[in-house]
Amino acid sequence: MAGFAPVSGLIGGALIGLAATILMLTIGRIAGVCGIAVNAMTDYDGSGRLWRVAFLLGLPLGAMLVGAAGLKDWSHLQFQASLPVTVVAGFVVGVGATFGSGCTSGHGICGLARFSTRSIVATATFIAAAVATVFVIRHVL
Repeated sequence: MAGFAPVSGLIGGALIGLAATILMLTIGRIAGVCGIAVNAMTDYDGSGRLWRVAFLLGLPLGAMLVGAAGLKDWSHLQFQASLPVTVVAGFVVGVGATFGSGCTSGHGICGLARFSTRSIVATATFIAAAVATVFVIRHVL
């Protein structure tokens, strides 16, 4: 199977878990990317903006560092959808994360690790919606 990389996946998952654990142990915050992004933009007194911006900048910078070190080549990757479709999809995901009180990182990683019932329901909903979307895109449209 092309692209099957269990060792890389295990290492990446362990690093995500480690980052979430460090954030929880050091400042007592959940590593939910949507919540971090929204609060970075709306933290008007600036009390928590610095760590949130650093966290968000670390996401693409980490990927760029891996690429620059020659550990992964992403030059073949490309967007399969047009820019307008990508923008609309991003908006829909943002609305869903707002109504769901969190995103896959907050619910799927941190919430499941804490055995949160709300996060179990939210994650099951994310997965069901993803399965339905892939089915419709590949088999209906």
